[in-house]
Amino acid sequence: PQPTLDRLDALVENTRAAGLAVEVDVRGVRRPLPSGVDLSAYRIVQEALSNVLRHAPGSTVSVALVHYLHGVDVRVVNSRPTRSVPSSPGAGHGLLGMRERAAMLGGTLRAGPRPGGGYEVAAYLPTAPPGAPDQVTDSKDGTA
Repeated sequence: PQPTLDRLDALVENTRAAGLAVEVDVRGVRRPLPSGVDLSAYRIVQEALSNVLRHAPGSTVSVALVHYLHGVDVRVVNSRPTRSVPSSPGAGHGLLGMRERAAMLGGTLRAGPRPGGGYEVAAYLPTAPPGAPDQVTDSKDGTA
């Protein structure tokens, strides 16, 4: 079976076991997501964490998910590395894959260095048609 955000805790624990300090913040009411959105959100977090392990050893990482009525916002931010960065033969295909996943779903992804150091990957993956109103839901019944 394909991984979903239901496996986010295990992914984060594996990343911690590999030596990164990772914090997770999930907001809004988690409701069933379309399978493509659920898989893509998981894969974007997975790839972003993998990139941090590879390119920013010793950094701290925050993973934030905000569940909206018509989509999910995914954000992975890391601080600058605290150890020297080994050279990597990677050609940036991970970022390309994340962008393609977001675009395929009608979403957006931006990634780049942060002012003062570190890096951010931010994606919005819609679960409703373009133009539908969006809002964070906090109550158990899904209302705003």
